Amino acid sequence: MDPCVELARLSIHHFVQCHSALEAIPSELLAALAGQKAGVFVSIHTPDGELRGCMGSLRPMHGAVPQEIIHNAISACARDPRFPPVREDELEHLEIRVDVLSAMEPVADRAHLDPRRYGVLVSTPDGRKGVLLPDLEDVDTVEEQIAIACRKAGINPVREDFALQRFTVVRHTAGD
Repeated sequence: MDPCVELARLSIHHFVQCHSALEAIPSELLAALAGQKAGVFVSIHTPDGELRGCMGSLRPMHGAVPQEIIHNAISACARDPRFPPVREDELEHLEIRVDVLSAMEPVADRAHLDPRRYGVLVSTPDGRKGVLLPDLEDVDTVEEQIAIACRKAGINPVREDFALQRFTVVRHTAGD
């Protein structure tokens, strides 16, 4: 199994069963992920593909990638305000995805966006931000991607000015 997904899976299982963060990262996982620093999103899905939780960071907030995965896996399973916390009886059936983000790049022209290739970050001068990962089902156009990110941030795209940034991800799934 992909080391990023395995670490997220171990973190979720440990938190749901023990109500604490995973403290000891297995050495083979730590060796596979050592040295990388990046923002990370962890998303949890039901067996039928429905989102069950997703949380992340746009840039490293907790150290290297392993610490980002642990923190965001716990947040995705227990702190996503859209969903109740994951229950122990759900653990064996969940599908987990880990997206490791590149650095943000400013975008001056929407022609430089592509919802299949780039995620998008919208932000206003007053600090509101909305993010949408790339290559999501049912998000086919730049306009849809920006509209969803604006809605998540509470930004009215018709009446308010906002800045655009893009990023790529390396997506890790259980089949990798």
